[in-house]
Amino acid sequence: MGCSSHESIHPFLMPKRILTFFFALLTAVTAFGQDQVKASLVSPHSAVAPDSTFTAALRLEHQDHWHTYWINPGTGYPTSIEWDLPEGWSASEIQWPAPIIIRDSHGTITGNGYEGVTYLPVSITVPANAAMGSEVTLKGHADWLMCADVCIPGDAAIELKLTIAASHSGFDTPHAEAMKADLFSLRRLPDGVSAFAVKTGDSITLTLSGYDGAIENPWFFASDALVQFDLPQTADQSTPGELVLTLPVSEFYDGAGDRLIGVLRQDGSWDNDREIPGLIIDVVFGEMSAATIDSGSAAATAATTGSLLGTLAFAFVGGLILNLMPCVFPVLGIKIMGFVNQAGEDRRKVALHGWVFSLGVLSSFWTLGAVLAVLRAGGDQLGWGFQLQSPVFVFILAAIMLVFALAMSGVFEFGLSATGVGANLQSKDGLTGSFFTGVLATVVATPCSAPFLAPALGAALALPTGQSFIVFTAIAVGLSMPYLLLSLFPDAIKILPRPGAWMETFKQVMAFPLYGTVGALVWVLSGQTSEGGSLNAILGLTVIAMAVWLYGRYAKFGAKPSSRRIGIWGGLAVLVAGAALGWPRSPAPTDIVWEKWSPEAIASAQAEGHPVYVDFTARWCATCQTNKKIVFGSDEVKKYFRDNNVVTLKADWTKKDAKITQELARWGRSAVPFNLVYLPEAAEPQILPELLTPGIVLEALE
Repeated sequence: MGCSSHESIHPFLMPKRILTFFFALLTAVTAFGQDQVKASLVSPHSAVAPDSTFTAALRLEHQDHWHTYWINPGTGYPTSIEWDLPEGWSASEIQWPAPIIIRDSHGTITGNGYEGVTYLPVSITVPANAAMGSEVTLKGHADWLMCADVCIPGDAAIELKLTIAASHSGFDTPHAEAMKADLFSLRRLPDGVSAFAVKTGDSITLTLSGYDGAIENPWFFASDALVQFDLPQTADQSTPGELVLTLPVSEFYDGAGDRLIGVLRQDGSWDNDREIPGLIIDVVFGEMSAATIDSGSAAATAATTGSLLGTLAFAFVGGLILNLMPCVFPVLGIKIMGFVNQAGEDRRKVALHGWVFSLGVLSSFWTLGAVLAVLRAGGDQLGWGFQLQSPVFVFILAAIMLVFALAMSGVFEFGLSATGVGANLQSKDGLTGSFFTGVLATVVATPCSAPFLAPALGAALALPTGQSFIVFTAIAVGLSMPYLLLSLFPDAIKILPRPGAWMETFKQVMAFPLYGTVGALVWVLSGQTSEGGSLNAILGLTVIAMAVWLYGRYAKFGAKPSSRRIGIWGGLAVLVAGAALGWPRSPAPTDIVWEKWSPEAIASAQAEGHPVYVDFTARWCATCQTNKKIVFGSDEVKKYFRDNNVVTLKADWTKKDAKITQELARWGRSAVPFNLVYLPEAAEPQILPELLTPGIVLEALE
C-alpha cells in the first residue's frame, strides 16, 4: 500500500509541546518499523578470488503482510544501497529479481515489490591487488520503504566478511541455496521466441511469438512509469504459440517512451528445467526483439523468407491485374503502337522505349514507398502503429478496403478523368515522353484499380522498410511487364483480347475478395477491442459505406453542380461521422473490467466485503447494449465502481448456457437483460428494472 499524502503544517505555528510529541512519536514509529523488515548482506561464497566478480545480495526478511518495493514501485520508492567499500572494490546497481503485484486488504493494486524473504543481487568486483589469505569487510547502508496498512521508512547498516583465496569457494554459505530463486528468477528470450511492441495512443500491445509452453496469468512490469501499474492488462492466447498483452499507458508519463523495458511474469516457469517466473523484455516500439536476432534461427529465417516470397508473388500478380482495369487496358495496345511509330522498325529502339517506360513505373512506386517510409518514421506521432496489432490501423485498413470494394462493385467511380489521361498517354514523344508515360500510367492505374494496390500497401506497411521497397518493386514490375514484353514483341498485340463489357464484369467479380478481406479485418478487430468497440466498428463501417453511396449517387459524372455539392459535402460529413463512430478507443482509466459470473464468484466477493453487480446479458440483446451505453458510459458510475471496489460479474447468454438459464429461472426470468446488486450487509440481492439509468444503479448500490 502506498504512502498517504498529508497537508504540511509549518513547525513555527505548532505549540512546542505538540511539536516535541510529534517528533517523539515519529521516532517511536520508525524504531518500531525496523522489526517489520530485517536486512543483511549475504553471499553464496565464503571466499572470493582477486581480480574477479562475484554476486552478493541484500537479504530482506519481511514479516507477514509487509512488503518493500521494486525499481518501479508504482507507489512508494525502491530499495537502495549506499556502499562503503575498501579501496579498489566496486559494486553494481541492484539487479532486481522478478517482482510481484502488491495489493492492499481490499484487493486493489498498490504497487510492484516483494514479500517474504527476498534477495536483491549485486555484482561486486574484487581488485587484482587483494591480498591472498586476508579477510575483508564490505559495508553499506540500505534504505527501503516498508508498507502494510501503513508505510514506514526503514534503513539498516549492512556488512559482509569474506576471505580472499585463490578461487571462489563453492556455494558454501547458509544462504547459497535460498539465494538461487531470486538470482535466477529472470531469463532472456528463449531461442526462437520473439517480442514485438506497438504503442498507439494510450495503449501498448506486446506480442510474444514462438513460445510453445504454458503461460499462466501473465503480467508485465514496466521498469519505468510508461505503463499504468494499477490498471488491468488484457491477455489473449487464442493463437497457438502467441501471447498478445494489451497494456495501459500512464497519462502521467513524460519520458521519451520509445521502447518497452521490463519483466513479463507468469505463475508458471519460462524454463522447463528451472523455476524462472520472469522474462526480460527490452524492445523498441515497432521493432522485433528476439533471442535469435544476431545469429538467427534457420527455421524462423525460412518461415520469414517464405512469407516474403508469397507477398512478392501476390504483389507481382496484383501489378499484372492492374493492366486489366477499364481505364488502363484500352490504352495498352495504343501506347505500344506509339512506341513503334516513334522508333520505326528499329526493334532496339522500340525495346528501349519499353525499358524507359518501365523505369518510369518503377520510379513512381519507389517514390510512393519513400513517402510511406517517411510517414512510418514518425509513426507514433501520427498515431499509427503500422502493424496489424494496432486496432486503429486495422480499422483504417478495413475502411479503405471497403471503399475500394464498393468502387469495384460500381457504387461510385474513382478518377473520373482517368480514361482521358490514359487516352493522352501517346501524345508525348521521345524517351522522356516514354518515362513520364510510365509515371502517368501509375497515376492512372492507381485510382482506377486501387483495391489491388491496397493489400500490397497493407503488407508493405507491416514489413521492415527494405522489404516494403521490394514489395513496391514487385507491383511495379507486374504493372510494366506487359508493356516491356510487347515492346520486345510488338506483333503480339494482335493476340490481345478486345476491350469490352467483360472488363467491367471482371472488375466487379474481383470486389468480392476485398469484401472477404474486410470481414477478416473486422474479425481481427473484434479480438483487439471490447464488445462495444467491435459493434461500433461494424456500425462505423456501415456508415462509411453509406457515405460512399451518397457520393456515388449524387456526385457522378455529368451531375448538376447542386447535386455534386450534396454528394461531395454530404458524403464527406457522413464519412467523418462513420469514422468517429467506429474509431477504436482504448479503455479509460476508470472503465469497468468484467469478470465471469458464477455463484462462487459472488460468494467470494461478498466474503471479502465487496459490493457485487451482476449483469445477465447477450450480444443479440439490443436493450442490454443500450443499458451498457447509458449506464456504464457514465463517468459517475465508473468512478463509483472504481472508488468503492464494486466487483462486476457478467453472465453472457449469447450462447446457450445451462447454468445461466437455471439461474434466470430461479428468479422467475426467462429473458435478458437481468441485473442484480449484492450488498455486503444484505442477505438478498436487489433486482433492477430492465431499462436502466445511472441513477437507478447508483441508488441500488448506495
